[in-house]
Amino acid sequence: MCGIVGLFLKDHSLQNQLGQLLSQMLITMSDRGPDSAGVAIYGQPENTESKITIQSDKQNNDFETLESILREKLDERLDINFKDTHAVIRANNTKIKFILELIENYIPRARVMSVGSSIEIYKETGMPSSVIERFSIHKMKGSHGIGHTRMATESEVTTLGAHPFSTAPDECLVHNGSLSNHNNLRRNLVRDGIKIATENDSEIAAAYLTNQMSDGATLGEALEKGLEDLDGFFTFVVGTKRGFGVLRDPIACKPAVMAETDQYVAFGSEYRALVDLPNITQAKIWEPEPSTVYFWTQ
Repeated sequence: MCGIVGLFLKDHSLQNQLGQLLSQMLITMSDRGPDSAGVAIYGQPENTESKITIQSDKQNNDFETLESILREKLDERLDINFKDTHAVIRANNTKIKFILELIENYIPRARVMSVGSSIEIYKETGMPSSVIERFSIHKMKGSHGIGHTRMATESEVTTLGAHPFSTAPDECLVHNGSLSNHNNLRRNLVRDGIKIATENDSEIAAAYLTNQMSDGATLGEALEKGLEDLDGFFTFVVGTKRGFGVLRDPIACKPAVMAETDQYVAFGSEYRALVDLPNITQAKIWEPEPSTVYFWTQ
């Protein structure tokens, strides 16, 4: 049930290969989830600019409308990169909220995949190889990334239902498992002002962590608290601007394996996802312990 991969590069000389390495890891996990796939890539953070990644099934009309509206409403030139059903808008941090409002008001069927100074999320229905090819993930550069191939159990197969889920700037989550108390959590999160876009229990996990961190918790503290509040089976890989974290539930029935060298830290649902990484035969290989938070940062 679902396949997860993650790669955090310690060696900056490997950053040009991040997309290629992560793509191969995810393709290897294809048979764990044929419904949909997605990848979050973290590039070099910008101090004054952020990126908005959006998706539309009617991209030809919607993206033309988007360009026209942004040109009309903003008094500056914007960097917009179109990739198949996705578009990445790069703008000054002071303009991001206004651009999001324009998207909501003028292109309501467009879905916001991610917002942040570092993150870009690409996800669609279909196999990992198809998603990677459509968005040229294998050519992307960056410091770290996570990916997911889905076998739907808790909600329908849609682009929005695919992972990763992002519920705050430069944060995202992929999940293998299911939460039994997601409806109660959803009500509490909505009451606290967290926007939920799907019926997927994995989005609730992402939103739960966002809510905890908005109250001042670190990611590690939020994950620790999740062990008390999240009921069900789960393996999480969570991305942030500076790194990624891993957590398994106390029973840890969902498979997971990690590898670490001087060059990288890698995660896979199975060891075969890691076998093509550089110098994997010299890596420390281990199964992450139940109820234990692992986190690496730049």
